Formats: sequence, structure tokens, C-alpha cells
Amino acid sequence: MRVLIDNEVSKEQWESFYLSNFFSSPFQSHSFYSLFNSIEGLSANVFACEENNEIKALCVVTLQKEKGVKGYFSRRGIIYGGPLFHSNVTEDQITELLKFINRYYKNKLIYIEVRNNFDYSAFKEFFLKNRWNYIPYLNFQIRCESKENIIGKFNRRRKREIKIAQEVGTTLCEAKTIEELRDLYNIISNLYKNKIKKPIFPLIFFEHFFKTNLCKVILVKYEDTIIGGVICIKDANRGVYGWYGAGLDKEYKKNSPVVMGIYGAIMYAVDNNYLFYDFMGAGKPDEKYGVRKFKEEFGGDLVEYGRYLKIVNKPLYKLGKLYISFKSTK
Repeated sequence: MRVLIDNEVSKEQWESFYLSNFFSSPFQSHSFYSLFNSIEGLSANVFACEENNEIKALCVVTLQKEKGVKGYFSRRGIIYGGPLFHSNVTEDQITELLKFINRYYKNKLIYIEVRNNFDYSAFKEFFLKNRWNYIPYLNFQIRCESKENIIGKFNRRRKREIKIAQEVGTTLCEAKTIEELRDLYNIISNLYKNKIKKPIFPLIFFEHFFKTNLCKVILVKYEDTIIGGVICIKDANRGVYGWYGAGLDKEYKKNSPVVMGIYGAIMYAVDNNYLFYDFMGAGKPDEKYGVRKFKEEFGGDLVEYGRYLKIVNKPLYKLGKLYISFKSTK
């Protein structure tokens, strides 16, 4: 048994393992790994535990940090979706993978976070034994049934907003050009900067992403003006994930661009025979999170797959939390 890293991992074996895996998500694909390594200032590593020339566990870790001085206190590894495990993976194989990742990043990162999109409860004890903390975290997923069944589960307000938006001439379409992507990015980045106050990937990341087969951008238009939309990431035929979205709701109230963007993304998943649409998070269950109520009104299944957190550098992690707490009170 050994753990391979980056170029040591066979692309062919990786792709085969990914495509046949129960836990497969686009975030663990070779394409996503390559995308992250194509952008200056971003990078990713892939780790694979192999035994008898067969991959038993695989994990893509994306490396991220903020600009300037904050970068030193925000060095983190994000494992989107969750690792890929073979159907007969053993505790020893998972442990070997986790220990290798911890050693590799010991002096490089402050923390590593696994953002689960699937139920990893069967492996929870293995993470805990290796000193990863479990963080309860909610999400909504919509199973792609018929359009009638899905829309039938929408909250009455959502149905009314969609009806009015359609009546006033709001339209949905897929982005075809980089220029359209840039228009939507400006709307999203303004939201993150002025309201959410969280970092977002630079425009060049989305420009590269747009050119891959992982990306689908749903636009909301009114009189040929882009007023909102959703940037989705998808795999071959399993799931569509609403990664980033926003809309000019104040300026175009009757058009409900935020609601229409999500509606369009869900309908894209249904029309293209995907199994589910994923909302990419609904906050911690013990904390107020206004977006949770909004997402709930689309009638999806509320799940708690949680997150796993490995604190690599405890002193810097505590300093980082104090810094964030201080900034939020200003």
C-alpha cells in the first residue's frame, strides 16, 4: 500500500475510478484539478492510496488564500464534494491517505476542510480517529423527477414569482460567450464584495472554467439585458451544482432574477437527465442563515452531510478566527 501524489497518479486509472465511483462529483475529476492548476495564485494536489495497482481512495485538495497580508492567515485546503472511496476500501487505506495529506501540508497550510456533498457517515469514525473534527452542515438537494413534480414542491411564493417573471417577459438561456459570462460575474462579484463579504475566485478563473465541459452558465435576461444567473458545475450525467449565483432583484423586482436563475438551473438538470440538483450548502444547523429559508422554498430534500475539519496549525488558526471576528464587528 502506498500513497501517490500528482503526476504519480495515472490519469487513466483516475478517470476510471472517478466515473464509476459512488461519491463522484466534478470537484474530484482530473478536469477540475487541471483547471485549478491553470490559474496563477491557485493550485491543487491529488492524492491516491493504491494497493495491488488499484486505487482505493482518492482526494483532490484545492489550495486557496486571500491576497496581501491576509494570505498568510488564510492558507487553506478545500476538498470540495468529498474524497472518492472504493466500495471495499479499508480503514487502513483511508488512514494512510489522511495521514499522508496531514504530513504533506504540515508546514504549508493552516487548515484543511472537506465539504461533503454525499453521506460519509460510514467513514466518520475513521476521520475522528485521525483527529479531524466533524462540523454539522446542512444542504438542499433536488432529485430530478418530472418537471411537474419538482415545481409542485415549490413554495407558493416561488411559483407566483416565476409566473409573474415569465408574464413580464423574463427569459432564460445558456451563456454562449465570454462577454455574457463577464456580465454575470460582475453581478455576482458585487454581491460578494458588498453584501456577503466573502472572497470569490478572480474573473480569469471563471473564464478558464467556462471553456471546460464542467461548466454551464444559466442567464436571466430582460429585454436582452443580463439581470442575473447561476454558474453551475456539472459532471457527465449525475449532478448539477449551483456554485455561484446572483441577480439584480432591487432593480428588476418583478423579474425575480435570483429565483429565475435557480429555476433555470434546476430545469437544465431535469431536461438533461441529471439525477439531482445541488444547492451547495445551507449553513450550520445551530446558526441563523437567511439563505436557508430561501433555498428551502424550492422544495428540495434537507440533508446534513456535514464537513470534516483538520486544523494543521492551531496557533495560526486561532489568530485567523480572531482576525475574522474583529473585522466582522467593524
